[in-house]
Amino acid sequence: MDTTAPFFWGSATASYQCEGAWQEGGKAESVWDRYLHENDLENGDVASDHYHRYREDIETMAKGGQNAYRFSLSWPRIIKNREGEVNEEGIAFYNSLIDTCHEFGVEPFVTIYHWDLPQYWEDEGGWLNEETTHAFEHYARVCFDRFGDRVRYWATFNEPKWFVMSGYLIGNYPPALQDPEKCAHAAFNVMYASALGVKAFRAGGYEGSIGIVHSFGPVDGVDDTLETKIAMRFADNYANNWILDTAATGELPIDLLTDLNRRFDLSYITPDKLQALREGTVDFLGLNYYSRVLVRPYTDGETQLVVNNSGSAFKGSQRVVIKGWFEQVLDDPNMQTTEWGTEIYPDGLRRGLIEVTRRYHLPIYITENGIGVAEDVSQGEVQDDYRIAFMKDHIAAIKAAQEAGADVRGYFVWSTFDLYSWKNGCRKRYGLVAVDFENGYTRTPKKSYRWYRDFIAGEQTGKPYQEEGQR
Repeated sequence: MDTTAPFFWGSATASYQCEGAWQEGGKAESVWDRYLHENDLENGDVASDHYHRYREDIETMAKGGQNAYRFSLSWPRIIKNREGEVNEEGIAFYNSLIDTCHEFGVEPFVTIYHWDLPQYWEDEGGWLNEETTHAFEHYARVCFDRFGDRVRYWATFNEPKWFVMSGYLIGNYPPALQDPEKCAHAAFNVMYASALGVKAFRAGGYEGSIGIVHSFGPVDGVDDTLETKIAMRFADNYANNWILDTAATGELPIDLLTDLNRRFDLSYITPDKLQALREGTVDFLGLNYYSRVLVRPYTDGETQLVVNNSGSAFKGSQRVVIKGWFEQVLDDPNMQTTEWGTEIYPDGLRRGLIEVTRRYHLPIYITENGIGVAEDVSQGEVQDDYRIAFMKDHIAAIKAAQEAGADVRGYFVWSTFDLYSWKNGCRKRYGLVAVDFENGYTRTPKKSYRWYRDFIAGEQTGKPYQEEGQR
């Protein structure tokens, strides 16, 4: 890995959430296309229309001082069918997007898979089918071959925890299953596929580095009792270790396997696959940080996972209980939370980065960090001082972790502009740039965009940014 590379100050998007053009350019159907259409839910058919506006968006990034853009490639836009036939129109689109990044001095930081599995693989069992893992390896090789001359930073998967747990355990994402045994199987296959992708990258002799992006939830406990410490270990295995341990060290947590093996058939975990995990470890870790995981010991009841996908309109109560393992604390009155019930806790990032460094000794990129808010974008510049405060506090946490030895090499705001936020639709806005979804998808930078631009300039000149009242 190049240790002389500049620190990346950038922002991030994902293909399904921003591109739109769901039936253009030879793109095949994705699981999200099918799932959202069949259930008559708000979808990303147009999303932020980035497919047609990427040049404007990348130029805006560059004008905002950002020197890197984290985006994902769409598997169904690149590979037409189960036979692995390449869609040249999709290749041409991403070639142009990557070339535009370089034209404006923005480093492309590319995620190969950000949840949009082709429907033709879901029809064959999706992540429960080992064939899908080898299809991912083929898809990754195509990406390396076609884009590797201009892309130096790759990530195999974005947030395995979320799409696996939501798809196979919670049931609120496709394929909408609630089956712990199938969830464990899908989780293993995803990590196996990641290792195959890393091995293909190394075998091909491509330049640059490859990592994985994880939805990082550092675990805290309600007290220091033994019971809570045990619950914390279960929660850490559930939230972090099956991804980070496996990707960074090549070893699945043995206590997690021991527990799962008592209840489920794990015969698909064969010696050759375990060897592939050991041979497919990553060069860096991408951490998406939104909040910590505060837990208490399990008391009773079945596994239950209830998440807020509707913001202030949500009428229930969020609940995460994994039977026999732990309960997540989501109702502490002292918590500062967003409208969607996500705790705002910057110190979790500081302490989490120090712990990840202690465990893995790998370079780290903060590949997502941001706050989702319902905003009125029709009245000119959005005065999102809450987003500025969120970014300032989390960047300060990163700097404190760096002083303690954490090798953090980049920070990507989620998101570059407003986009489709999965089951939350477009109402939940994360962008530095407002998108008016009702009026031609026009873009208007928010106050946070200007703040980030001025902050980055201060970092690059060695003259730290000062608020207007401090100048």
